[in-house]
Amino acid sequence: MEINVLKKNERELKIEIIGADHGICNLLQKKILLDKNVDLAGYDVPHPLASNPIIYVRMKESFDPQDTLLSAVKKAIADNDEFSKELKKALKA
Repeated sequence: MEINVLKKNERELKIEIIGADHGICNLLQKKILLDKNVDLAGYDVPHPLASNPIIYVRMKESFDPQDTLLSAVKKAIADNDEFSKELKKALKA
C-alpha cells in the first residue's frame, strides 16, 4: 500500500491510497467524522476498475486535518484489536 498526498494545508488534507478498497476508506471516514472539529470528510473511488481511493478531510477553523486522520487510524486499530480479542474468546467457547 502506498499513500500520495494530493493536497495539504492548514484546514484540508486529500490523500490517494494506492491498493486500498472501500473497506479501509469507509472505516477511516467513519472514524474521522467522530471528531467534532471536522467540517467535511469523505472518500471517492473515481473509477472502480482503474482508480485508487481518495480520502478528503476539511476541518473547522484551524484544526489540523493530519492529526485528525492519524487519530482516526489509531481508533480503527484499537477497534480492530478489541474485535480480535472478543472473536478469539467467542471461538474458544
